[in-house]
Amino acid sequence: MNYYSDSPEWKYLFRTAINWDEILPLYYPSYPTPQGFNNKEELIAFFEQILETTGKWTGETLRNRAKELDETGCAKLRGDGSVEILEPMQKTYSEARTFDLLGVSLEEQYGGLGLPISVNMTIFEQVARACISTSAQLGFFGGMGDMIERFCDEETRSRMIPRIIKGEISGSMCLTEPDAGSDVGSLRTSAVKQADGTYLLNGTKCFITNAGGGFGFILARIKDAPEGLSGISLFFAEEKLDGKQNYRITKIEDKMGMHGSMTCEVVYENTIGRLVGEEHEGFKIMLHLMNEARISVGLQSIGGIEAALERARAYAEVRKQFTKPVIELPLFKRNIDDWETEQDAFRAFMVDTISSFDVFQKLDLKQRHHGTLSDAEQSQFKRHHEIVRARTPLVKFTGSELFSVLSTKAIQAFGGYGYMTEYEVERVHRDCFGSLLYEGTSQIQSLMALKDYIKKIMKNPAKFVQSMVAAHPIGTIGEKNEFKKTYLNLQYELQKNFAKLILNCFNPGSGLLEKLTHLDDYLNKEYWQDQEKLERVMTHAETLCQALSALEILKVLGKHADKDATRSGLFERYLLLAKPRLVAIYQDWELRS
Repeated sequence: MNYYSDSPEWKYLFRTAINWDEILPLYYPSYPTPQGFNNKEELIAFFEQILETTGKWTGETLRNRAKELDETGCAKLRGDGSVEILEPMQKTYSEARTFDLLGVSLEEQYGGLGLPISVNMTIFEQVARACISTSAQLGFFGGMGDMIERFCDEETRSRMIPRIIKGEISGSMCLTEPDAGSDVGSLRTSAVKQADGTYLLNGTKCFITNAGGGFGFILARIKDAPEGLSGISLFFAEEKLDGKQNYRITKIEDKMGMHGSMTCEVVYENTIGRLVGEEHEGFKIMLHLMNEARISVGLQSIGGIEAALERARAYAEVRKQFTKPVIELPLFKRNIDDWETEQDAFRAFMVDTISSFDVFQKLDLKQRHHGTLSDAEQSQFKRHHEIVRARTPLVKFTGSELFSVLSTKAIQAFGGYGYMTEYEVERVHRDCFGSLLYEGTSQIQSLMALKDYIKKIMKNPAKFVQSMVAAHPIGTIGEKNEFKKTYLNLQYELQKNFAKLILNCFNPGSGLLEKLTHLDDYLNKEYWQDQEKLERVMTHAETLCQALSALEILKVLGKHADKDATRSGLFERYLLLAKPRLVAIYQDWELRS
């Protein structure tokens, strides 16, 4: 199987749903390019050649190796506090080096290919479809290389990035501690500045993916720094200095799933580290990587969903029950049609999101290295940054939750066989729990979405009220684009019901007339800052996140359908799933606020 050439949906989305007209000029300002390409079509054809190559590798070699990796594991612990990568993953690393996949989007001056992030992320999704564990391990090469390229000095960039591209090191992000999981601000790892400008780090981190990768970005608190997130700094530490361990890996976790990805405990004992950025700005910098990782989790999730439903459909087409293939049984057919609608809709949402992420990342890198953007670039950066900011918690929340649900459904499609290791769908399901838990749980993502939604209203309460009026069905009578009209009407329902939720949470037990007397308070920013009342709203964060995700997906599907009539069917199918869910959410807000 080839995960690109045998996937019509991916071929369509890659060619038409990625905003190449905005992305390509950022990477290739003029034609012919230094690589000899004369136009957009030649570049896209070149990218597709790469995706066909990686599609074959992931659809055959990595897919077939996934079971062995699951059984063998990724690495074992050595007595000196380092790790040894085991043979299955060693083979994968070697093959990835051969295909030049460890620096796809890293700058050419360091040995990378310098390709658009959209290409790199599509390859990442292919790897995730083959094996979630492998995607986690390989993802740290490019992800950590990008962090070094974006935030470290030139000496570190020129020394470390070529080693990453050669596959010698890969790195890790070290946030979580035994008593500081989601509450990162309570971490205890300390940093003491030395006369030479380096810092000595002391503390323990747990659940660190790929901690044995050769270096780490580590969150720690400098002595006498403020409490909470505002007092955290970020440090870069190499695992070995002068041939000796600079920090120790003390444990490789035995997990329920993702056996092929190493999750470790790390101990720092006077570990020498260098400050990244300014003191007390560590969480702000690390958040950049966390947001990239959350979008990557969305891609991992669609890869896992594809792996699960592909197996379910193939089995249902050959398994006979009641004298006919299971796929032809009416209830099963309806179910798998709905599951695949969810899959196809979320995939389209992810592709649209990585398109904006590509523009944002490229312009962010330019701004960090060169200091300024043109007025047009600044406007472009702001627009795509807002999209990425709004969607990051949505793709992480929706993707991981959907992966969990649909991989469960895939097991049920197999009946009892789905519970057996022979068919591997149980492995795909076990691996879904990583997506649910790392890079911030679903609950953390939903609280982020709620916070951003309220913050947007607080920034301009009058605009929120005006948008409700503009989206009212009466205001959309003249709208000729039926997809946009449907979206605007649904947006109006969300805003109207969220306004009622706020009234009910901020004025519980009050009668309608008393609540209506507070309508003017919407225009007062202080109205939105009552912590006790906001906590009542927080209980509805997950359902708000679900509603926002559904609307954003419909917005993307409507955009695609408006450009191509063949895409209208997916819009209509997803609308059938989304509308009753939205109604149920609003009923929940009414009854439980």
